[in-house]
Amino acid sequence: MLLLALASVSSGLPASLPAAIAQPSPAAPSGTPPAADDATLRMRQLVAASDRSEEDRALDAGRRPAELLAFLAVRPGMRVAELGAGGGYTSELLARAVGETGRVYAQNPKVFLERFAEAPWSERLKKPVMAPVVRVDREFDDPLPPEAKSLDLVVMVLVYHDTVWMQADRRKMLAAILASLKPGGYFCVVDHSARAGSGLADVQTFHRIDEKTLRDEVEHAGFRFVAEANFLRNPGDTRDWNDSPRQAGDRRGTSDRFALKFARPG
Repeated sequence: MLLLALASVSSGLPASLPAAIAQPSPAAPSGTPPAADDATLRMRQLVAASDRSEEDRALDAGRRPAELLAFLAVRPGMRVAELGAGGGYTSELLARAVGETGRVYAQNPKVFLERFAEAPWSERLKKPVMAPVVRVDREFDDPLPPEAKSLDLVVMVLVYHDTVWMQADRRKMLAAILASLKPGGYFCVVDHSARAGSGLADVQTFHRIDEKTLRDEVEHAGFRFVAEANFLRNPGDTRDWNDSPRQAGDRRGTSDRFALKFARPG
């Protein structure tokens, strides 16, 4: 019923990052980013860490975590947030990327915790690598605590469409995200692509959202579009089936997904 950030199929790490990952036009918000080759190597090393669980590794082929981290340009010491963290697959990756000197605010609403996330999320938080993570139990309407300010990055992975059918106040949510970012900070959204022109019609039936509709909402809230990436694209996806993990079956992790990056003007 809910679309977690937990969609995939078999295990495995891509041998190389696709050249089609779009890079942001401005520099990353804090300091000078590392050279591309060094950054790519570091992301692969993070994903290949021996203490990652087999359950997480089984999701990697469909989730493409090295490419995601490269697109996000996460670096040690950054202050980031993930909204709709679920069981914490992406939050753990972010924790590894920001390291001991960084901070990750990982938010879940009550319904996520009650229906599927509480047990795996609580268990994951016991891992030493999760030390930079701050557990945040708040609703999407007001997702971040007062201390989550001057953030470098806020991420939503495969959950923006859920805020629609959950009837969250998205205008309020987006305003809160904008206020939490430092000028030039990034808001990145990954979600399942609905049929072009379908708007919000498929958010609950197929667990998808029209890319243009989402982009229009975010830009209308005051964000500036910066970049997109196609490492999760699947042109062969008919986009007329339910990609929820409980419904997708063998097609899990094969939906057409977009990755968009926005910036807070400043």
